[in-house]
Amino acid sequence: MIDRTQALNFLNQQISNKNTIKHLLATEAMMRELAKKSGGNEEEWAMAGLLHDADYNDSVSEERQGIEITKILREKGFEIPEDVAHAMAAHNWHSTGVEPDSPMDWSLFCGDSLTGLIVACTLVRPDKKLASVTPEFVMKKFKEKSFAAGTRREDIALCEKKLGIPLHDFIEIVLKSMQDISEELGL
Repeated sequence: MIDRTQALNFLNQQISNKNTIKHLLATEAMMRELAKKSGGNEEEWAMAGLLHDADYNDSVSEERQGIEITKILREKGFEIPEDVAHAMAAHNWHSTGVEPDSPMDWSLFCGDSLTGLIVACTLVRPDKKLASVTPEFVMKKFKEKSFAAGTRREDIALCEKKLGIPLHDFIEIVLKSMQDISEELGL
């Protein structure tokens, strides 16, 4: 499988928007933590998180976003396991038609938008630091539909049904995973 160094080199060559790379790093950390909690393969889950939006650009249609990245990397000679490819395609299943069906798929699907909500919560704090964000603050902002209006709250809330993790606990897990890499995220 492609290793983290290779993946980061690829991302830095492919993606000029540093906020996109930070989102990918946050999602990688989230997926690694969720893998630990569910007994999943940490490296595969983390790689799905790290690469899932690497094909998010104007040249890739919405219907191919999450699918094209596997094709690109395989053409470059990198091994992408089928379950990682499926999770990346399924994170955008409303467009790709590839439905999530494993805990890895659902973790990426439910958590993808949550990382963005947590960043938005961080940016409204006086110090703009992840350390000052609490799960309770994120829950409060989660309930305010006008805050970070693009957040797919219904996708995040599926953590309860699809992963068996209460929403508050899911937020706590994702927040802590991001706090653990706050320096990399610049937050």
